[in-house]
Amino acid sequence: MRVDMITKEYPPEIYGGAGVHVAELVTALRKSIDVQVRAFGADRDEAGTRSYRTPAELSGLNAAIQTLGTDLAMVGDIGGADLVHSHTWYANFAGHIASQLHSIPHVLTAHSLEPLRPWKAEQLGGGYAVSSGIEKLAYENAAAVIAVSAGMRSDILRSYPQIDPDRVHVIHNGIDVQRWQPVRNPAFLQTIGLDITRPSVVFVGRITRQKGLPYLLRAAAQLPPEVQLVLCAGAPDTPEIMAEVQDGVRQLQQSRQGVIWIERMLPREELSAILTAATTFVCPSIYEPLGIVNLEAMACGAAVVGTATGGIPEVVDDGVTGRLVSIEQVQDGTGTPVDPDRYVADLARVLTEVCLDPDRAASFGAAGRQRAAEEFSWSAIADATRALYADLMP
Repeated sequence: MRVDMITKEYPPEIYGGAGVHVAELVTALRKSIDVQVRAFGADRDEAGTRSYRTPAELSGLNAAIQTLGTDLAMVGDIGGADLVHSHTWYANFAGHIASQLHSIPHVLTAHSLEPLRPWKAEQLGGGYAVSSGIEKLAYENAAAVIAVSAGMRSDILRSYPQIDPDRVHVIHNGIDVQRWQPVRNPAFLQTIGLDITRPSVVFVGRITRQKGLPYLLRAAAQLPPEVQLVLCAGAPDTPEIMAEVQDGVRQLQQSRQGVIWIERMLPREELSAILTAATTFVCPSIYEPLGIVNLEAMACGAAVVGTATGGIPEVVDDGVTGRLVSIEQVQDGTGTPVDPDRYVADLARVLTEVCLDPDRAASFGAAGRQRAAEEFSWSAIADATRALYADLMP
């Protein structure tokens, strides 16, 4: 069986969870089947992998149109595959057209949904209508849709009611606990200004509306003065949200000590050291299909405090591996809290409780690493994905 895996992100060009997912899934699948990767970006020297740049004649056009042009450049090369598997709307168009052109099944994995990310219009302008239309077309015609959580499956069926529920399958994201494990590096932590004798809250994520960073900055102002805040945050979606975060961080730094902001992409060893030292990791997302970053934190032995939304409750076992923060959300697709002040206060309260009980936080972290190893291995995820492929073969 030959499967062509279509993705915008692939090593070394990874900026989010979807890219991590594809890289790990491909590695696991290649142990038993032929997987050809077709990725956006610069040339790569990995066997069985080809890169595609935006066609020169489309440069300067809306980013969504450039994406479609890159997709079309891939389609002819997919000939000869038994199945095509795409990830995110960026690659869905290539998967859909290749399926029609070559008469092969198209499987897509849902890492997010355009109808539930309306703030993307800030980034894409009119291209958001294009991305939304492409996603709808691909989802409604795919042979199978993989949801990375049960929460995500519900979102898919709510957003695209024309899809037969039997075609939507839950296969979780995963984690490699051999690569992601506790790392103790006090020398590095000292270079970033982290005091390991004081409690700390760590955030890791892109600066985008769905990650809820502005709510965390407001909640951090309510934390006890001894609690440090470490923000590993970059790749802003828009100048506007970057400015909002810059202003929030600046205000925090003026009112309290121990506010550390790292904008550069950290290598795994350094990020693991920060997560290992954390009293708690925080995921204040208002939209999160699952959150690989939560699994990365758990694998490093960090307690996780996360919003009780999307797939987060399927990862964080409340009271066992961390804590969940309740949220009531506006049902307009934005995920905005109905009462933002209440959500911020609840987030601050739960973070304070965890930070002021380091023994319990350590217990959460140990349980989290065990849960990550036992329930979210990439080998199990690859097995489930391969079984789905086989079911779709004639």
